[in-house]
Amino acid sequence: MVMAFLSRLDLQEILQTLSVMQWIPLYIFLVSGTTKIEHSFGNQTATYLLRDPVQLVKTHDLSPKHNYIIASHPHGILCYGIFVNIATEATGFARIFPDITPFVATLEGLFWIPIVREYIMSMGVCPVSEMALKYILTTKGSGNAVVIVVGGAAEALLCRPGVSTLYLKQRKGFVKLALKTGAYLIPSYSFGENEVYNQETFPEGTWLRFFQKTFQSTFKKILGLNLCTFHGRGLTQGSWGFLPFNRPITTVVGEPLPIPKIKRPSKETVDKYHALYISALCKLFDQHKVQYGLPETQELTIV
Repeated sequence: MVMAFLSRLDLQEILQTLSVMQWIPLYIFLVSGTTKIEHSFGNQTATYLLRDPVQLVKTHDLSPKHNYIIASHPHGILCYGIFVNIATEATGFARIFPDITPFVATLEGLFWIPIVREYIMSMGVCPVSEMALKYILTTKGSGNAVVIVVGGAAEALLCRPGVSTLYLKQRKGFVKLALKTGAYLIPSYSFGENEVYNQETFPEGTWLRFFQKTFQSTFKKILGLNLCTFHGRGLTQGSWGFLPFNRPITTVVGEPLPIPKIKRPSKETVDKYHALYISALCKLFDQHKVQYGLPETQELTIV
């Protein structure tokens, strides 16, 4: 039976499946959106196979004379776009953006957990705290790019196929950090990220909905995170599981937005550049949505 099952799959698909399977428990164990694997490790065959059907697209060159904050959207369920395109060399980040060193940020709380802390530090993960990010952007010279999944776990609850909704209206900390450090802001959008899993919200009044809300509330109290109820495909045709659906994901990195360095930016200044950022992000989305699988009528909703 096993041989018959394997005969229906070619070697490439088997290796791709194993590659994704190793990422899912890693993500869940770390309870994070991303991990930064050193590029020398990221060239391993298993990781490299994740590039198909994932790709990284550059719209503008990044000068190594500046530092950058790349804001990533949407969060999705397991952040495959960021993991493959920026946290590894699977799609050639160093070739596409030469002389730029990326630092993918994850939850600061993970660095308080023994063993987990040592594990993620060995891979070069940086905390998504102002102190850590400011250190990278002000003391390590130029040519650094901090990557932040701005919507966080709250946005994950909004992610489902056919939907382009971002949790961004009140997320202004990354803009304030850019102003304090003078780092350029870059919008990025991973088209297809929301298509690789189905997220389930059970009808109100049912016992499934009661169980779902209770579990999510408990999980948030203990770990401070929102928990999604989702599924993808299984190992056999037509089955459910946690493997992502075979949908293309294209991470488009937009044009850098120059930001002045202001030691103590006012609320008005933060709001001004936050609005400019949202405008640049919407422009990026509209320019590329049709090319990467969305209908012309699809709009980016920001809440």
